[in-house]
Amino acid sequence: MPDFSFSRDSAISALRLLGSCTALGFATYAQATPAFDSDSPWMLGDWNGTRSELAAKGIDFKLDYTGEMGSNLHGGYDHDRTARYSDQFGLGTHLNLEKLLGWDDAEFQLTVTKRSGNNISNDRINDPRVGGFTSAQEVWGRGQTTRLTQMWYQQKFFEQKLDIKLGRFGEGEDFNSFPCDFQNLAFCGSQVGNWVGGIWYNWPVSQWALRVKYHLSAELYAQVGAYEQNPSNLDRGNGFKLSGSGTQGAVLPVELVWTPKLNGLPGEYRAGYYYSSAKASDVYKDQNGQPAALSGEGYRSASSKHGVWFGAQQQLTSLASDHSRGLSVFANATLHDKKTNAIDNYVQAGVVYKGPLDARAKDDIGFALARVHVNPAYRKNAEASNQAHAVYAYDDPSYLPPQDTEYSAELYYGVHVSNWLTVRPNLQYIRHPGGVDQVDDALIAGIKIQSSF
Repeated sequence: MPDFSFSRDSAISALRLLGSCTALGFATYAQATPAFDSDSPWMLGDWNGTRSELAAKGIDFKLDYTGEMGSNLHGGYDHDRTARYSDQFGLGTHLNLEKLLGWDDAEFQLTVTKRSGNNISNDRINDPRVGGFTSAQEVWGRGQTTRLTQMWYQQKFFEQKLDIKLGRFGEGEDFNSFPCDFQNLAFCGSQVGNWVGGIWYNWPVSQWALRVKYHLSAELYAQVGAYEQNPSNLDRGNGFKLSGSGTQGAVLPVELVWTPKLNGLPGEYRAGYYYSSAKASDVYKDQNGQPAALSGEGYRSASSKHGVWFGAQQQLTSLASDHSRGLSVFANATLHDKKTNAIDNYVQAGVVYKGPLDARAKDDIGFALARVHVNPAYRKNAEASNQAHAVYAYDDPSYLPPQDTEYSAELYYGVHVSNWLTVRPNLQYIRHPGGVDQVDDALIAGIKIQSSF
């Protein structure tokens, strides 16, 4: 019988929240916009018009929920079949300061998130001795805890051409940004943060940051940022840490973004570069240029770390004048410093079709492929470590499996249940999980739930 390892805290939180939401929903149902109305953007409705009134005054708040289930149908490191569930609650408030205080083109955002649950990739799909690269449940990670995820002030100048944002937020909000409709991490969010996660912190982690954007034209803008590189922000107990203690340097990204329309259909093209001013360790050699795992010396230090990224999204077709339906394509690639990073390059591509059926005009279907390639020097380091310990058999618990290339694929169908609820069942296929040839290719069934209360 499958072992459904759902988080107790997650389940209790969900039941309590759903119970209170249901009670409140029925209390307001008879007043105005009903709760559970499929046309409402909120499960609890408009609260007798209160939410719309507040939004008109500049106060917009939301409570969102994302839940993801993953079950190993075949293959992986451990063939014992089970299912795991992970989730995230996000409570946020957005203030239009122009409406509230009369400050022209000024905004403020505050968001707190809570993550809970477990991930099927950790011990069933990937070899726990080395872990993996992609994750079958992207909402899992960065410590299952409560965090201050956003606290920023944004101000625009010169007829909104210049845009400055400062406060606490992650790089992926503005740089190398990408939607998160897929459940596999290789197709969700800023990919730089997935492959240099030690310095680039995606949602839900925040750090002190500054981002400056300038619109060169209606379709072209450039932006530059400065983000605190502080590993202590990743610790579970530091979800609300505001001090700069533990800061090692700064991550400095720069990006050019082009948003043209092809035959009236939207597109977005990104090219960027990041530089980390903090010291980084070589993945293979010591100060004398020898394999550190064999010499016993410490790994040599580099003065910085860097990489580049490219991204493209383009809608290709629409149904008559309805641009909300049609075929879109996307692709992303990242390149990283071979001296200091385990992953040297990554590439993915996919398609999404929105409104596949007239009767299901708001549903969507997506398919994507990804390739994650391990830095050869990182692989050599594992081989040198095994040589140093005279361990050569994969089945030996102390063996460190060398990693090479991992391939991922995902197919999903998004069921638009209502404007406040989307359910996306999906199938994922992972070839060489964690880049380890000895691990069987894995087939994973998933379900992604996205809701707004």
